[in-house]
Amino acid sequence: MLSALRQILTISRWEVRRSATTMPREILPVAVVLFILLIIVTGYTQESGIHLQDRMYTAGVDSGETGAIILGDPRFTVYLTTAGETDLTIVPPYVSSANTDRGESALKAFQTDYTRYVTAQYNREDDLFAAYPLWIDIQYVKSELDFTATEAGRGIAGAPNPYQNPVPERPVRAVPEPSADVGYTKEELRAELVTSEGEDSTVARYTDVVAGEGALGDFKTPSQLTPPLPFDAIVLVFVFIFPLYFTSQFYMMSIMNERIERKGEILLSSPLHPSAIVIGKMLPYLVVMITVTTVLSLTTGETAVVLAAVFPIILFFLAAALFIGMASRSFKELSFISIFFSTVATSYLFFPSIFANIHVISLISPLTLIIYGIEGTPFTLADYFYSTFLFWVTAAILFAVCVINFNEERLFTLHPLRAKVREYIGSAVSEKHPFASLFGITIFSIPFVLMAQLMLLVLLFNLPMPLSLVILIFTAAFIEELAKSVGIYAIAVEQPAFLTWKNVIAASLAVMAGFFFGEKLLLFATLAQISESVFGAALFTSLQVLWLPLTLHFTGAFITVSLIKIFGQRAYPFALIIASFVHGTYNLFFITGGF
Repeated sequence: MLSALRQILTISRWEVRRSATTMPREILPVAVVLFILLIIVTGYTQESGIHLQDRMYTAGVDSGETGAIILGDPRFTVYLTTAGETDLTIVPPYVSSANTDRGESALKAFQTDYTRYVTAQYNREDDLFAAYPLWIDIQYVKSELDFTATEAGRGIAGAPNPYQNPVPERPVRAVPEPSADVGYTKEELRAELVTSEGEDSTVARYTDVVAGEGALGDFKTPSQLTPPLPFDAIVLVFVFIFPLYFTSQFYMMSIMNERIERKGEILLSSPLHPSAIVIGKMLPYLVVMITVTTVLSLTTGETAVVLAAVFPIILFFLAAALFIGMASRSFKELSFISIFFSTVATSYLFFPSIFANIHVISLISPLTLIIYGIEGTPFTLADYFYSTFLFWVTAAILFAVCVINFNEERLFTLHPLRAKVREYIGSAVSEKHPFASLFGITIFSIPFVLMAQLMLLVLLFNLPMPLSLVILIFTAAFIEELAKSVGIYAIAVEQPAFLTWKNVIAASLAVMAGFFFGEKLLLFATLAQISESVFGAALFTSLQVLWLPLTLHFTGAFITVSLIKIFGQRAYPFALIIASFVHGTYNLFFITGGF
């Protein structure tokens, strides 16, 4: 144990030293100077703001009082004249703009300034409650909408008769009238209103997430209310995920550097175990990512929640970076694959978090837990398990596959990505026990299948129901058939003689058993809540009837493998399409009540 730990720390020190010395000496001072300038510019920008739109518009006014409305807006250059060509001319009660795009933009900017000017006048009225007769104490209530009604078969009532008074179904209870006492003095309210002058309500929502509430909490006037837009999730994704992905790129390039001109041959020839090399090279980047996450989480006050939610994402990013670095043939291909991965992974993390506190589908993203922590919404250990389980499992599987294939043959041979993936899968096949290997490969592929299917579920969530369900059913079927057949395809490429009719049937049975066992285990262990919705039913339908999914899994695998045996390896894509069509048609028939 101590020897393995010592090896890991040695590799980590080498990795840090290599990263520090990779950059040429003449570039290092320039990078330091640029970094210092970046800090100075960032501080200056934070202090004085961004001035890209300064003096963009010209405005002519008839008096100084009129000009005072926009005088504080740096976008306007104000002239005390109504003659000449200006973007905006203000002569109360009229405002005219030039017949240009810039004139229309200037008019919109003036509308914002005038609204703020009127608000400032209201805030300084002697009778504040005459200016603001309505004050709202906001209380957020978690949505209790029932998204399982469609699957349960409960009918939805039609539109009520507009000519009849509604009749309550339950006993009517008296609702006590709220107290008219505001709880704050008039001057306290005025001070808070004056403080909020000039704020952008949309931007203020983000600063409130980090900096906390104002002096009056959720007590606001109607003009201060903002709609519950999902943009908070976008900000959180950018703040917490982008640094992690950016750091994982260095780990990816480090692995790629070992493969260029066989530089990693020295490490492979040493007595170090491949796992020590992989973990040792990963450790510095893991420490950096945890440190960055900790620093960012200090601004939210929810360090424990953020770290618990982000840590499996960190491992998943590092595992994917390791795999991409080992599978890419060049830095050009590495860039293409990494960009594609970042797009898909960020979408998987971001889109579900939009539905936080709205639908249970949001729980498939760990970022939802961060939103819960910041908003003060409680969540259970089961919720954490639902959100992070697939990230833990897929990261572990990717690391295991990469460690097994971290050898000279895999690292220094330049094969296309499809061939690389097939080789990695083929490395898990035992010549003595091929059917047991297929059983295991199928089980370990299911977390990736579920992750891909859940990604589809999120993307199709807001499409019209009939179209979204049909697309989801057939694409989910294609993903399952691909996962079930890829192990057999890998064996068929390496050992063409393996595909006898006896082995075709036995392999289909092994895949059937592995997929059914793993699907049952993961479904009921991690996705019970999601499977209750109508979209979950489209993905996981018919599992309650034992013989139907068994027959389906066997049939799909048998169709694919049989067509490969009859028409050769080139028929694999067409075999997948046919098997997916049969699988999807069966699921569609089942959902529509065929069984």
